[in-house]
Amino acid sequence: MSHRFPLPPGSMIGVLGGGQLGRMLALAAARLGFDVTILEPEPDSPASRVAARTLEAPYDDREALKTLAATCDVVTFEFENVPAAVVEQLEMLGALAAPGKRALAVAQDRVDEKEFFRGLGIPTADFAAIAGPGDIRAVLARLGGRALLKTRREGYDGKGQTWVEGEADAVAAFARVGKKPAILEARVPFVRELSVIAARSRSGGIACYPVGENRHENGILRTTHAPARVSAATRAEAEAIARQTLEALDYVGVIGVELFELDGGALCVNEFAPRVHNSGHWTLDGCEVDQFEQHVRAVAGWPLGKTEALAEVTMTNLIGVEAKDWKTLAADPSARLWLYGKRTARDGRKMGHVNRLKSFDR
Repeated sequence: MSHRFPLPPGSMIGVLGGGQLGRMLALAAARLGFDVTILEPEPDSPASRVAARTLEAPYDDREALKTLAATCDVVTFEFENVPAAVVEQLEMLGALAAPGKRALAVAQDRVDEKEFFRGLGIPTADFAAIAGPGDIRAVLARLGGRALLKTRREGYDGKGQTWVEGEADAVAAFARVGKKPAILEARVPFVRELSVIAARSRSGGIACYPVGENRHENGILRTTHAPARVSAATRAEAEAIARQTLEALDYVGVIGVELFELDGGALCVNEFAPRVHNSGHWTLDGCEVDQFEQHVRAVAGWPLGKTEALAEVTMTNLIGVEAKDWKTLAADPSARLWLYGKRTARDGRKMGHVNRLKSFDR
């Protein structure tokens, strides 16, 4: 395909991944006049039912990738566990991918991710790479005697991680994360968890949404409140971290950067996601241009849209059977209901979310 930007309406955007983020990207793209092709291994995915076309195949399927490269003007992804090698294959086939394989590769390995931020001079938790229980015992005292063990790759929503309660727990803790290469992170004495959603355009322009305050339960995001009540200095630091990250990765698209706020307002990076982010769902009802439209704009070479908040928003995830209360939620005038079209509810599965708005003058 020819890659002339900005892409005109009627162009085809490829999306790797058919979950709820792909679904909302496809809806945003359609509103701007684009068509979307989804590549997704699972049948009957949420995104496939709103997209123009679906390729049902493994992400590394050569024929599917050839089709994607031949028919799409740009290809993006909805989650960071798509193998970075797949994006590299697409580029070798002549496709243009955004954000790009470097951002994906860095985000896929927690040790590489920490080293990336440290290289930029951005604070993170103290950490060590772990290949086995002996490595845990060797560094646990330095990391405070109790530390968080996470698999280096994959793992999300609290999966693939466990607290190490002391040197005697090293063998059992390593078994709990599947005896996989891991990272051990020192406990961060944070006051609260924050995040910033930001975007970078093809011309290098950057736009940041207001900082959100996040609350997790059992490793899963429960609520985001935005704009968070933070000082001007903390807000400026969050935006500076996002800008520095986007520029260092030569990034195109929307990024989510998760932060710990320390006592006194200083910030420490937890991790970043090279995609639209759960903590940015509040923008769907709280901003003139939400994060999904912003991502489509960025990868298509359009100007970035406005990011100012139009109201205070509390986003609440609907997890498992909570989405079955849709009748009550639909009747609630204070609730803006978003359901993801997933066929079955499971414990810990995000089925939708609700945005509740409060005007600034109340």
